[in-house]
Amino acid sequence: MMPVTGGYYQWVKRALGLRWAWYEGWWTWLYTFVDLAIYPVLFVQYASFFFPAVAEFKIPICLIIIWVSAGLNILGIVQVGRISMILGAAVVLSFVILFAIYFLHNTSSLNVPAPSLNGIRFSALGMGLYTVMWNFLGWDNTTTYAEEVNKPVKTYLISTAIAFALTLVVYLLAVVVALSSGINLDLLKEEGFPALGSLVGGHWLALIIAAGGMASTLGLFSAVLLSVSRVPKVMADDHLLPAKLHILHPRFNTPYVSIIACALVASGMILWTFGDLLIIDVTLYGAALFLEFISLIIFRIRLPEEKRPFKIPLNIPGLCILILFPIGVYSIALASAFSMESKMLVPALFALGALISAEVVWRIIVWRTRVKAVNN
Repeated sequence: MMPVTGGYYQWVKRALGLRWAWYEGWWTWLYTFVDLAIYPVLFVQYASFFFPAVAEFKIPICLIIIWVSAGLNILGIVQVGRISMILGAAVVLSFVILFAIYFLHNTSSLNVPAPSLNGIRFSALGMGLYTVMWNFLGWDNTTTYAEEVNKPVKTYLISTAIAFALTLVVYLLAVVVALSSGINLDLLKEEGFPALGSLVGGHWLALIIAAGGMASTLGLFSAVLLSVSRVPKVMADDHLLPAKLHILHPRFNTPYVSIIACALVASGMILWTFGDLLIIDVTLYGAALFLEFISLIIFRIRLPEEKRPFKIPLNIPGLCILILFPIGVYSIALASAFSMESKMLVPALFALGALISAEVVWRIIVWRTRVKAVNN
């Protein structure tokens, strides 16, 4: 309905007004900084499978990844898209090989243990939910550069359907293979899917999966940086952020100042651990996503006749029920983080402070606007 630059920021602005649009933009800006920091950290984890000593150089390697990706983003959306397609194909191919080898040698039956929550603590359940949500979030990110996409409505519907099917199938099969293989879960937690590849096909398959993981993190970082760099531009257009953030590159027509600013902040976030980044990321994202859900319902009520190339086949009560599911999962995960006096509590409190900062900065913006108006 609104394929415009800024995506979800523009949705919330039209539905709820500028103040809530600021909340949406600020929260998504912050969570994406955290999200950006996750991928270089994961890259180092995968790379350490090849060279264990790499872990000692985590910070410089992460910084190289961040700034090379920033340079690629300045070159434009086409270059980022092509690189992301190639790297995405690499990670999917590594899992296709894993599945093919496993199922060829285990054609009779799959020994998947019956699911059970016995002995699982509330905090562990919460961390599991955080991990699941992170693996399936980010679908709205691509909307921020919709004006730069050819035939955005058709393109988005097709690409989203393909991406969702691939994500669901790959994760499902990966979990089934891991559980039925009998792999030590502590080893899987420590070394990730390369350990599963080593068990199923040998060291060569572990190397392929590790390489695919490295490719995945590079592609994800570039794609996420592309999406977040467009948000400060539209916020600057509304005088909520410094005007310099929406300056376009004279040759490549990309918001290069915004890209550089995002890369700078992401560079400072790599000091957090993967688990901490996960909690902060999902907590901020869930809050911003809630505003998008509210905007969806408001558009249905206020703009029932507006042209919609695609419409969710539910009425308003149906949409409200549908929205309760992700909100419920989010609430359980958040409650588990605050219920434990452990490492989960620190990043959760940091995320809560980041949420509150939106109102603090908003009041500063309003105050500065009033002072400027008086002086003029």
